Amino acid sequence: MKRIIDLLFSIIALLLLSPLLIPITIILLLTGEHYVFYTHERIGYGGKPFMLMKFSTMLKNSPNLGTKDITVKNDPRVFPFGKFLRRTKINELPQIINVIKGDMSLIGPRPLTPRNFSFYPEESKRNITKLKPGITGIGSIVFRDEEALLGNYKTTAENFYRLNISPYKGDLESWYLNNKSIWLDFKLMALTAVIIGWPSININRYLKNLPQRPDLIDV
Repeated sequence: MKRIIDLLFSIIALLLLSPLLIPITIILLLTGEHYVFYTHERIGYGGKPFMLMKFSTMLKNSPNLGTKDITVKNDPRVFPFGKFLRRTKINELPQIINVIKGDMSLIGPRPLTPRNFSFYPEESKRNITKLKPGITGIGSIVFRDEEALLGNYKTTAENFYRLNISPYKGDLESWYLNNKSIWLDFKLMALTAVIIGWPSININRYLKNLPQRPDLIDV
């Protein structure tokens, strides 16, 4: 059932969004480093790697520069138009193609780079690989402003992610695994749409028994 919903919604979304995707493609061809899509290896279902698609927002060599796989607020590697795409989450839309291909689902854990995946506790890794990565999900919603959070720890962003964010994200994805249902997926889709215009919304009013947030993580 989940796969049918993924396919149906993705195909409809691709058709409806084409008037937006075409101008974005043209702008990207004329700005930045003049390439449209960014592809990078991510850990997928069963721990198998796949190539994630996004609209390009950063320098091609970004994974080897600065904070590497971790993007912080006002990251100098991000192009001006890329900032808009990232702020509105439009840069994530090409992942619809990953969903159609079967690499991803609409709802699931954030697709992690092998390096970031290595930071997660072993139990969290096992739980995450039992699910297809998602365009959005509980981790994406709770950490909707992760770049701003990491911006407070620029010199130690990787350590802060490894020691504080990844364990909590792992708990969130385990919560999703234990509570997953079609109804929960629809709730997470609705919350994703709402937080774009209302980022301060208290999601605990709509999602019960979420893992307790560590004090060090102010999101």
